Amino acid sequence: MTENSAQQPPAGPRELPTQYAPAEVEGPLYERWVERGYFEADASSDKPPYTIVIPPPNVTGSLHLGHAFQHTLMDALTRRKRMQGYEALWLPGMDHAGIATQNKVEQQLAEEGKSRHDIGREEFVRRTWQWKDEYGGRILGQMRRLGDGVDWSRERFTMDEGLSKAVLTIFKKLYDDGLIYRAERIINWCPRCLTAISDIEVDYQDDEGELVSLKYGEGDETVVVATTRVETMLGDTAVAVHPDDERYAHLIGKRIKLPLTDRTIPVVADAHVDPEFGTGAVKVTPAHDPNDFAIGRRHGLESLTVMDERAVITVPGPFQGLDRFEARAAIVEALREQGRIVAEKRPYVHSVGHCSRCRTTIEPRLSLQWWVKVEPLAKAAGDAVRDGRVRIHPEELSKRYFDWVDNMHDWTISRQLWWGHRIPVWYGPNGETVCVGPDDEAPAGEGWTQDPDVLDTWFSSGLWPFSTLGWPDETASLEKFYPTDVLLTGHDIIFFWVARMMMFGLYAMDGVPPFHTIALTGLVRDEHGKKMSKSNPNSVDPLDWMDAYGADAVRFTLARGANPGADVPIGEDWVQASRNFANKVWNATRFALMNGATVEGELPHAETLSATDRWILSRLNRTVGAVDAYYDDYQFAKVSDALYHFAWDEVFDWYVELSKTTFAAGGDGAAASRRVLGEVLDVTLRLLHPVMPFVTDTLWTTLTGRESVVVAEWPADSGFRDEAAEREIQLLQEVTTEVRRFRADQGLQPGQRVPARLDLSGTSLAAHEPAIRQLLRLQPEGDGFQATATLPIAGATVALDLSGTIDVAAERKRLTKDLGAAEKEKSQATAKLGNEAFLAKAPDQVVGKIRGRLAKAEEDIARITAQLANLPAA
Repeated sequence: MTENSAQQPPAGPRELPTQYAPAEVEGPLYERWVERGYFEADASSDKPPYTIVIPPPNVTGSLHLGHAFQHTLMDALTRRKRMQGYEALWLPGMDHAGIATQNKVEQQLAEEGKSRHDIGREEFVRRTWQWKDEYGGRILGQMRRLGDGVDWSRERFTMDEGLSKAVLTIFKKLYDDGLIYRAERIINWCPRCLTAISDIEVDYQDDEGELVSLKYGEGDETVVVATTRVETMLGDTAVAVHPDDERYAHLIGKRIKLPLTDRTIPVVADAHVDPEFGTGAVKVTPAHDPNDFAIGRRHGLESLTVMDERAVITVPGPFQGLDRFEARAAIVEALREQGRIVAEKRPYVHSVGHCSRCRTTIEPRLSLQWWVKVEPLAKAAGDAVRDGRVRIHPEELSKRYFDWVDNMHDWTISRQLWWGHRIPVWYGPNGETVCVGPDDEAPAGEGWTQDPDVLDTWFSSGLWPFSTLGWPDETASLEKFYPTDVLLTGHDIIFFWVARMMMFGLYAMDGVPPFHTIALTGLVRDEHGKKMSKSNPNSVDPLDWMDAYGADAVRFTLARGANPGADVPIGEDWVQASRNFANKVWNATRFALMNGATVEGELPHAETLSATDRWILSRLNRTVGAVDAYYDDYQFAKVSDALYHFAWDEVFDWYVELSKTTFAAGGDGAAASRRVLGEVLDVTLRLLHPVMPFVTDTLWTTLTGRESVVVAEWPADSGFRDEAAEREIQLLQEVTTEVRRFRADQGLQPGQRVPARLDLSGTSLAAHEPAIRQLLRLQPEGDGFQATATLPIAGATVALDLSGTIDVAAERKRLTKDLGAAEKEKSQATAKLGNEAFLAKAPDQVVGKIRGRLAKAEEDIARITAQLANLPAA
């Protein structure tokens, strides 16, 4: 990168094609940025650091609108900081995505008629690495399409050598500190993925099932229990009642017959049971329900596992070998034959957990797994936010964070997979257990075996902010770029990723949190606010939109919807509007270049400038200040709106149009305006660059002749304000807008010229008469002028001669007809709203529509009456 590249003198002709073609510009321009090293961060630099680590997308993934949304915002933050003189690092990489990637390779094997067990663990892992090299990382190329300004020289993968060392190091440290342990507990088991998954990987949804009430015991020793999982009764080892429930006092301590088995089970008293719910008695299956497991522990009950890893019944007898759902129907039928069914409710809608990866219904299962003791880690994560070391933005989402970290259960980290970081624990022939760190030798000799499980994907990605910078080694990058500045991510993964990084960062880095700010975004939804899903027709591939409208249009649309923590609705027509904005920026810059706009030389002193020039410079500085404040508060929607309205409404619609008159007049005023226009576009393009990088770099380099806006200096608010000039141009806008509205009301075409007399003597607009006439297509009054319409506007008077431009009689006839229709609509709406019987019966939305019709009719009457009054005499 060239030092002070933004200060190089202009070079070459300043010309632009008539139209902007994103497809021809974006790819080559991005590669030029990368080749020049613009995005590479230097750990030895004396610039202040600014660091963002990318939420690592799954190696199986492709760019979706959620990625495009968050990447746009992270890129905008990083590009701005780079322009502000920071050593900005946006670090890219991918997650190995244990279950998702293993499923991909198992699908390949299934197509060959094989399973992973047919080829063995070593070959399966080799095949998975091969799949990753061949098919993984597609999203990285798509990130280039979007314009992600990441430091590709630092790309990381959660299973590369350095990150593997970090995983072994922290596992060993946690193990030695007693924060990792192995225990048999109830876990969430996926019978499809054949692995344990954590609570946060379970999606709950309302499913239609059945609620069956069963009779246990005989005669006076009968208890009725209700369940949605009848098949688990085969593993019941007790019935529990509340100790104060008098209905069952005579049964507590006794044993009753368990139907369909040759077993009896005790009735136990436990305060966990709610006597007001159902019959006040519950079946207890310690091996297949977390609450029952806790009851079993308290009462020393046996835990009987009745299903295998595929949720197939294993209990000897008529149900052995049946899938859990087949067994459910068969057991209900068998109980019905015995007269044990007291009641059945179908359908019974209740919340059911599903695997977030494959959507299979989760089966709670007793299993021996590895766990992280989270209590001290979670407390540290909560304290870091409470004491202000870490700020959550927006603040109202802090409650969601605290709800999670303050109530976190121990985290099951072992997965029954082959793809991932294998647990570094060896078991010896005599019951020995040895945890091996990265610098330790694994135990050798007969009978030693390594634990077959791998770690939860979130275990390694929880180390991401510091492992990617070289930890556990003391690297220059770690010293320079840790802690990172901001984590920008969706509020939906506070539990998955954010809390994990907070716990591990504080633990591994001596109490230094992994980021200063957690900036939480919402989720991208369709234009009607509905969740986008691949299974729904509303799903959108952002690459299709980029192909059609350009990356800048997609980025600007996403940023413009980004209010902190709020979901982002997006539709294709909004992307089209952003494409139109990019084209407007292009065309305005072309106009400026064709009229000699320049960035060379100092700006003329304010006292030598016209009110129009002073006005736009004042508005420009206000915009710079507003944009900076919004960026610092992560208000991306307000950043985008401020820039859109300043660029389109003020620069393009007003200043460029007013400049046409100035340029036509020539002289010193035109020269000054050329410099001012150059300055305004220079600053505006730099302000727009973080969100719209491609079109702005193309235009800025053409306008200035300098190397790249990527390495240009971020604009600063000079403090210049001219409120008098702002009031003057606001008055000009008011006069122009009112006359335009009147012309439209009279049916005049925009380009149709009308004779007019302007009296501006009572205002500050005298010097602007040529511009006003040009903007409004007003001719000099000339001989025979008749003031057929006179408009008093804010101290100015505009008299128009419409005698030769419209058929007054025909226009009066048309307006009179429209007025009659509006009065009839008003009369009908008023009558309905005055009818008490109608109001009593009509739905609220119907009444609301009629009130809307009345308001619209009244507006039309006022408008048409004014138009009739302004018509010339016949």
